[in-house]
Amino acid sequence: MVTVLRPLSTSELLDRTFHLYRNNFLMFAGIVAIPQLAVLALQIGGAALVRQGHPMVFALTAFVAGIGSYVAIQISQAATVMAVSNLHLDNPVSIGSAFSMSKGSMLRVIGITFAVAIAVGVAFIFLIVPGIYVALMWSLAIPVTVLEGGGLGVSTTRSKELTKGSRGRIFVIYLLVGILAFVASLVIQFPLQLIARSLGHGNPLGTLALTQGMQATGSFISTSLVGSLATIALTLVYYDLRVRKEGFDLQLMMARLQPDSQAVAATATAKI
Repeated sequence: MVTVLRPLSTSELLDRTFHLYRNNFLMFAGIVAIPQLAVLALQIGGAALVRQGHPMVFALTAFVAGIGSYVAIQISQAATVMAVSNLHLDNPVSIGSAFSMSKGSMLRVIGITFAVAIAVGVAFIFLIVPGIYVALMWSLAIPVTVLEGGGLGVSTTRSKELTKGSRGRIFVIYLLVGILAFVASLVIQFPLQLIARSLGHGNPLGTLALTQGMQATGSFISTSLVGSLATIALTLVYYDLRVRKEGFDLQLMMARLQPDSQAVAATATAKI
């Protein structure tokens, strides 16, 4: 099946997001879960240290796990962007190839996400509205850096240009996907918390350790299940805005008519 690129409405973007997610669930879940496995092991180890009465070692483990979780999420985000790009443009992709194709952009994704988070946080200090505006303005910086290259300045400037006039739609997509992720996390983690409190009754350290372990497990499951949704949606928004503003659909069609197959790959992953 060949994807027909055309401008999509907000409902169509959401429909396409869930279509890709549903039809490629194991791949997207795997892309998110694989980097998180090491983090889960650290968190479970930290919970075991709590049970044995080593709170200081647990605190250090929790700190390292927090940093590891951030890095793992960004690695998964870069690979997810590449997977969505290939699926949307009807190119073959797997978990391994998604990581392989995105490895050159992973350090940039980690740095850009950190810088954008700081900028958004500073904007939120002044007022909520400026914070939301900055977040929406730079919301496509990660798809841009993965698919086109470029560092912080280039990616944020490009994102600002692409999102102009469409930030309301992006806000709606963020909101709906965020609500879904929150509900999924709540549904998964709440029962696990009840189980931990029930099994650890009468043993404070045991209860705390079980709670920590269940929280880590619940976070791993919920992140693996729905953690890719926002990235899928934003990558599709990236392509939709390129179709609207740059005629990317026509560029891709012309590239596919060229005898040199490398032109197709270049069109799919780089700004023309």
